Amino acid sequence: MEPLQQQMTKRRPMAEINVVPYIDVMLVLLIIFMVTAPMLVQSVPVNLPDVDSTPTEIDPDDTTLMISVSSDGLYYVERGEEEPEPMSLTGVTDYAGKLLKAQPDTRYMIRGDESVPYGKVVLLMGNLQGAGITNVGLVTEAPDPEARP
Repeated sequence: MEPLQQQMTKRRPMAEINVVPYIDVMLVLLIIFMVTAPMLVQSVPVNLPDVDSTPTEIDPDDTTLMISVSSDGLYYVERGEEEPEPMSLTGVTDYAGKLLKAQPDTRYMIRGDESVPYGKVVLLMGNLQGAGITNVGLVTEAPDPEARP
């Protein structure tokens, strides 16, 4: 019986790690961070200074596609000396996408009337991005220095 007794008294060390307490701690930390993260985001009201900046000159040449949004919400593609005609949003997007494939170095500029709803210009920018155009400029006019209070 000696071999059996010797076998029972020999104990091997347990090599398994109990991860249940670690999972509990991770879940508690996750809940804490989920609750406190929205509280950390704050928006601070800021009055930005009026700064005169140097305007960028835009030469309407063959490498620039000017897309205008008129006050009545119609889209116009201005390229070269041709008289622009109103187009649908899908027409403008298709035209710009084809031009991107034919001439990848084309600059895309958007001019929007100040009375156009913001959503019309954003919709145009989103459709252009969907067509693969990632670099779009917005055309503005410099403020009148006499109009400042």
